[in-house]
Amino acid sequence: MRAIIVIILSAAALAACKPDNDVTGSIACASKLYSPYNPKDMKQCVGACLACDRGVTSTCSTSCMLKGAR
Repeated sequence: MRAIIVIILSAAALAACKPDNDVTGSIACASKLYSPYNPKDMKQCVGACLACDRGVTSTCSTSCMLKGAR
């Protein structure tokens, strides 16, 4: 009985996971802003985040740093 409950809970947890589909929209928007868009360039990454994702400077710079921008 416990095994069935564990399987059902595991299936429910896996069903809740789904990829973020907004990434392609952000990249398309960033490509319109910067013709050779480089997500590793800090200025371009923050600029795209501010314009396309409606972020603020502090969260955008943190997000870009976590993504590997320098």
